[in-house]
Amino acid sequence: MSQEEATPTLKALEAEGDVAADYLEELLDICDLDGDLDIDARNGRAYVSIASAGSDLERLSRPEAVAALQELTRLAVQSKTGEFSRLILDVGGSRQAREGELERIVEAAISRIEEGSVSAALPPMSSYERKLVHDIVADRGFVSTSRGEGKERHTIITGRS
Repeated sequence: MSQEEATPTLKALEAEGDVAADYLEELLDICDLDGDLDIDARNGRAYVSIASAGSDLERLSRPEAVAALQELTRLAVQSKTGEFSRLILDVGGSRQAREGELERIVEAAISRIEEGSVSAALPPMSSYERKLVHDIVADRGFVSTSRGEGKERHTIITGRS
């Protein structure tokens, strides 16, 4: 079974979240930033959220920063546990903001299809974002597929299912 096919146990996901939280707490301390961490496990992944009452996390909540910090955190978890990590990180509500952005992108693509286009290609996205897009598209009764390789992998939306 490949790394991505194996579904981690709840105990393993909680341990992964704890390792990630320790790493992130240390990073926040080094940067002299305040943030409250929340650990969750769902859909076979550990989720770690960092929230702050102030604007301390504004820079870290930018999509590029979240993606980079998520990769660093995954590497820290893998280094500590020896296991591949698919951890999802949210900083200051960045995931919810991105989900809203993806919904708007999908709506615009669907509008193009409803106006006569055969299909609509979306920009390249991470596997997590493509999964969210596939769910949004399916909820709206359309069909989507992923095409391309690596960083160029993107979603194509076609007519109703």
